[in-house]
Amino acid sequence: MNLTNPAELKELLGRHGFRFSRAMGQNFLIAGWVPERIADEAGLDERTGVLEVGPGVGCLTRELSRRAGRVVSVELDERLRPVLAETLADRENAEIVFGDVLKLDLSALVRERLGGLRPVVCANLPYNVTSPLLTALIEAGCFDTITVMVQREVAKRLCARADTADYGAFTVFTQWHTEPEMLFDVPPGCFLPAPKVTSSVVRLRARETPPAAVRDEALFFAVVRAAFNQRRKTLVNALAAGLPGHPKDAIAAAIRQCGFDARIRGEALDIRGFAAITEALAE
Repeated sequence: MNLTNPAELKELLGRHGFRFSRAMGQNFLIAGWVPERIADEAGLDERTGVLEVGPGVGCLTRELSRRAGRVVSVELDERLRPVLAETLADRENAEIVFGDVLKLDLSALVRERLGGLRPVVCANLPYNVTSPLLTALIEAGCFDTITVMVQREVAKRLCARADTADYGAFTVFTQWHTEPEMLFDVPPGCFLPAPKVTSSVVRLRARETPPAAVRDEALFFAVVRAAFNQRRKTLVNALAAGLPGHPKDAIAAAIRQCGFDARIRGEALDIRGFAAITEALAE
C-alpha cells in the first residue's frame, strides 16, 4: 500500500471510519518524496533511536524504521490505533505509544524505549501545538538532533537573526540550546487536507554548551522575555516593566556598561548582547 497516494489513503481511512480532526491539526502527507527526504535529512543509522510525534497513518514512521535501529511514535488520536496496526504491521522496530506527548516524561521514555541508541526526534509536528512541543523536546535535553516539519513562519522564527521581524524570545530560547538549520520547504499541495500555509523542515542540533556564559540562566531568560514582551519599547523601559526587582536607573547603567545606546530595543540584541546585560544586572 502506498500511504501517500491520495486514493489509497482515502480508501484506508474510509475503511476504518476515520475523519480528519481540525482541532488536532491533522494534515496527512500525500507526496512520497517528503517523508523520504525528512528521514534522509535526519541522519539515521542502526545505532539511532527515533522519537516521532504524531505519526498519522505512518508514512514517515515507515521511512524512519527503514533507516533507524528503533522508532517510537507517540500518537494522541486513539482513532488511529487500527489504522497504524495495519500500516505498520510489518515494521518490527516501530512501536506506537498512545497518549499526549506533552504529559510524558520524555527522558524516561528515551531510557526505557530507546536505551543504548543515539536518541533523536524526527516528526511532522501538529501545527496547533508546535511551540509547546518544541519547548518540551528541547528542555528534555536528551536528543542529539530534532528534525521536524513546522509551519514556515515558525521555522523562520527558529532560524531568525537579531534585529529582524521574525526574531523573538522563542528564537533566543531555541538558539541558546540548539543550532537550527532550515532544510527545505513543503508546499500545501503535499497534504490532505491541504493547509493554507507552506511548511518547512528544520533541523535543530543540540549544543554542547550555550553560545554565551551567564551565571544565572533564569535571569538571562527573564531579561529576554521582558525585552520581547514589550518589544516596541526601549530596552530600558521594557526591562523596567518586566524585571520588578531591578530599578530603572540600575538597568540603564547596566545597558550603558555593556556599550549599548540607551535607546536600543531588545530585538536589536543577539544572544551575547543579552548575556552581557544579564551579567551586568547580576553584578
